[in-house]
Amino acid sequence: MSSENSSADDVQRVWDVVVVGAGPAGASAAYAAAVAGRRVLLLEKAELPRYKTCGGGIIGPSRDALPPGFELPLRDRVHAVTFSSNGRFTRTRRSKQMLFGLINRPEFDQQLVEHAQKAGAELRTGVTVQRVEQHGSAVPDRRTVAVILQGGEVLLARAVVGADGSASRIGAHVGVKVDHVDLGLEVEIPVPETVAEDWKGRVLLDWGPMPGSYGWVFPKGDTLTVGVISARGEGAATKRYLEEFVGRLGLAGFEPSISSGHLTRCRADDSPLSRGRVLVCGDAAGLLEPWTREGISFALRSGRLAGEWAVRIAEAHDAVDTRRQALNYAFAVKAGLGVEMSVGKRLLTVFERRPGLFHAALTSFRPAWRAFKEITQGATSLGEIVRTYPVAQRALTALDRRPAATGDEVSPSQ
Repeated sequence: MSSENSSADDVQRVWDVVVVGAGPAGASAAYAAAVAGRRVLLLEKAELPRYKTCGGGIIGPSRDALPPGFELPLRDRVHAVTFSSNGRFTRTRRSKQMLFGLINRPEFDQQLVEHAQKAGAELRTGVTVQRVEQHGSAVPDRRTVAVILQGGEVLLARAVVGADGSASRIGAHVGVKVDHVDLGLEVEIPVPETVAEDWKGRVLLDWGPMPGSYGWVFPKGDTLTVGVISARGEGAATKRYLEEFVGRLGLAGFEPSISSGHLTRCRADDSPLSRGRVLVCGDAAGLLEPWTREGISFALRSGRLAGEWAVRIAEAHDAVDTRRQALNYAFAVKAGLGVEMSVGKRLLTVFERRPGLFHAALTSFRPAWRAFKEITQGATSLGEIVRTYPVAQRALTALDRRPAATGDEVSPSQ
């Protein structure tokens, strides 16, 4: 950018990149753009730190996407997974190496934001974005986006990154389309030391009673994060599943410190990732792993990409170059995360019809457990496994075609 343009920008207070939302996706985008030496503003409607409904599992791909020097505020290190099928056929599998770590989101998100600030990003909290405009009286030229705040204040930017969660206003501007919405319910349960000790280093995954549903217990010191997730539209059944799940675990006598719910939205294959000089990432783009609904790694990775390409869009001098950079961003997202999502969607379809098969594989079939370990540790991905092992591709194709089983199809040993 020439010095003439820079001084004009200073007069008008034009930011190179404005990022909306300071979760993992937004903080990663702000960090990536700030590290590149750009003027970056990170907006967050809440005051930080703030609670977020989330299991808080940090798998290998999440760890690998963190900024250099980032020290994870781990509450526990997971070496064992107990699997059950709606409370039955329980089996625990163990790993010598850590499978994944567990964090509390308020601490984790706060640290990510601090890294973005250290890189040079400016933070404003307690700010609600009403809308963005790329044409009209608020926009001085074609290289600028107007970010309009509640109360009427207008911020100007050369590029905008929408990372404002699953109910994203920026996502609505871009035209994000979703083809699957789930309801997650979660409670944070403080427990006595004796109970906490029993769960230390071990998580529980329970395949639930509704198609595609499952529950989890994630230990974090003196608190257990207990949650369930199922397709939206099954609200009463999902709530009942959580209550029964908590009761079955012997935790009903402990008072939750927090009880919350959250909708997760998974993008349709043809959903846009940009519009003009506006990009979306993370939950705002509907980016998550469709089978497990794991979103932190998708937020971190897509956020970093969005920040890097927002810098290029900020430098674009015309619509053609802007469009080229936006398409490159979409290609980068789809080449990595998109491949994982397409395999995850197929796995979810199979899981919805044949959860017992998944349970039997993970508890009794060594290659399936090895794949689970390697994915959580970050040694491979769903897409990589299907691409590398023809037998996995053939098995998935065969399962795609098989009709749903009726009744209990497996009875693995206790």
